[in-house]
Amino acid sequence: MANEQLHVLNALDVAKTQWYHFTAILIAGMGFFTDAYDLFSISLVTKLLGRIYYHVDGSPTPGTLPPNVSAAVNGVAFIGTLSGQLFFGWLGDKMGRKKVYGLTLMLMVVCSLASGLSFGHTSKSVMATLCFFRFWLGFGIGGDYPLSATIMSEYANKKTRGAFIAAVFAMQGFGILAGGMVTIIVSLAFKNRFPAPSYSVDPSASTVPQADYVWRIILMFGAVPALLTYYWRLNMPETARYTALVAKNTKQAAADMSKVLKTEITADDQLSENSNTNSKFGLFSKEFVRRHGLHLVGTAITWFFLDIAYYSQNLFQKDIFSAIGWIPKPKTMSALEEVFKIARAQSLIALCGTVPGYWVTVALIDVLGRLKIQLLGFFMMTVFMLGLAIPYNHWTTPGNHIGFIVLYGLTFFFANFGPNSTTFITPAEIFPARLRSTCHGISAASGKLGAIIGSFGFLYLAQNKDPAKADHGYPAGIGVRNSLFLLAGCNLMGLFFTFLVPETKGKSLEEISKEDEHENKTQETTTA
Repeated sequence: MANEQLHVLNALDVAKTQWYHFTAILIAGMGFFTDAYDLFSISLVTKLLGRIYYHVDGSPTPGTLPPNVSAAVNGVAFIGTLSGQLFFGWLGDKMGRKKVYGLTLMLMVVCSLASGLSFGHTSKSVMATLCFFRFWLGFGIGGDYPLSATIMSEYANKKTRGAFIAAVFAMQGFGILAGGMVTIIVSLAFKNRFPAPSYSVDPSASTVPQADYVWRIILMFGAVPALLTYYWRLNMPETARYTALVAKNTKQAAADMSKVLKTEITADDQLSENSNTNSKFGLFSKEFVRRHGLHLVGTAITWFFLDIAYYSQNLFQKDIFSAIGWIPKPKTMSALEEVFKIARAQSLIALCGTVPGYWVTVALIDVLGRLKIQLLGFFMMTVFMLGLAIPYNHWTTPGNHIGFIVLYGLTFFFANFGPNSTTFITPAEIFPARLRSTCHGISAASGKLGAIIGSFGFLYLAQNKDPAKADHGYPAGIGVRNSLFLLAGCNLMGLFFTFLVPETKGKSLEEISKEDEHENKTQETTTA
C-alpha cells in the first residue's frame, strides 16, 4: 500500500514550481504578516499607553505602565499563542488542516478589532480589557504556526520545499515593518493635526486627548491583511498528504491534486479500502520516542532558546535605544513625537536587518540546508551580542551609537538568516503526517515559552543596577550589558541543541519521517 500511496504523492514531490505554489505562499503568508504585525505592534504603543493612562500630576517624567501592567500587556498575547499552538496543532491532525485554518484567521480578525475597542472607566479596566482580547488574539495566532507550516510543507515539492516554507515565514518580516510604517503614518498625521509641546514644557498638554485614537487605530489595522485572504483560505483544498496518509482516502487526494496540478492523476481503489492501523504509533508511544524523541527535543529546545533572545530584542528595542541615547529622553518629547521616533527606529532595524535576513534564507535554504544555516545563525548571534555587551560602555558614549545600531541590526539579520526561520521550517518536515501538526505545535509552544520568559524577564533584568536609576516602579536589575551576556548564552545553548535535529534538504516528507519504510515493513509482514 505504501508504495502505491507514494506514487500518488510523488506527483507533489516532483511537481515544477507553479502558480498554485505562489498562491499557497500568499494565503499562508498573509496570516504570518498579520501574526507579526499583531504581536510586535504593541511594543510601539506601550509608552503612549503609559502617558495616557498612568500620568501623575507633578511628576518630572511622563507616565509609564506599572511593571505588572507592562509585563501583562507585552506578554499576554504570547500566553495565548502558546495555548493556541498546542490546541490547534493537535486539532489540525485530528480534523485536518483545512477545517480549522479559517477559524484561526477569523479569531485574529475579531480580536484585532476588539483590541482597538478596549473599553473601561478606569485605566485598570482598559488595560484588563486589552489584555483579555490580546490573549484570544494570541490564541488565534498560535494556531497559524503549525497549520501554515504543515500546509505549505505538504503542498510543496521536495526540491524547493524549504524556500516555500521560508517564504511563508518571511512575511513575518513585512508584518514587523508594516507595524512600524503604519505607526509612523498614524502618529505623524495626528502630530501634525494636533501639535503639542514637550513634556518638560507642559506635562498635561504634551499628551493630546486625540492620542487615545492613535494606539487603537494601530492595533485594529492588523485585521485588514487577514480579511483580504479569508475567502481564499476557506477554499484551499485539504492537503493530499493528510487525505492520503491520515484519512486514507487516496481517491480524494488524487482528485484534489489533479485540480491543483492541472493534470490527471489516478488512484488505485484498493488504497482507499486498506488501512494499516499497525503503523499508527502515537505521540506518547515507545516507537515515537525511539524514532523522533530526540528530534522533538531538538526542535523544541532550539526554538525555546532562540525566542528568549529574539523576542527580548524585538519587544524592548525602544528601551535599548533609549539606554544608548539613540531615542531622546521622554520628557523632551510630546507623546506622539515619542511614538513616531520609536516607530522610526524599529522600522529602520526591520528594513536593514530583519527583512533581508528572511529573504536570504529563502534564497539559500535549499542550497546550504537547514542545519548549516541554523548553526551559522546561532553562532553569529552569539558573536554580535558579545560584541555589544563586552564594550557596552563604549557604545553608550556620545558619537558611538551608530556602531551599536549596526551590530544590533546584524544580530537580527543572522536571527532571520538563521534559527528564527529554520526552527519554524524543520518541525514541519521531520515528523509523520498524522503527528506533524501536533509536533510543530509543541515545538512552537516551547518557543513561545521562551518568548514569555524573554518578554517578562527582560523588563526586570535590564533595569539599572542602581535602584535610583531604575524605571519608576521597577526594582534594580542587572543592567542592559549583563542582560546581553545572558542572551548570548541562550544563543550558544541553541547552537549545541541544533545537533539533535536532522538535515532534511532534498528529501521527501515520507523519506524524512520514514513513514514509507515503516509501512513497507508492515506490508511485508502482512503478506508473509
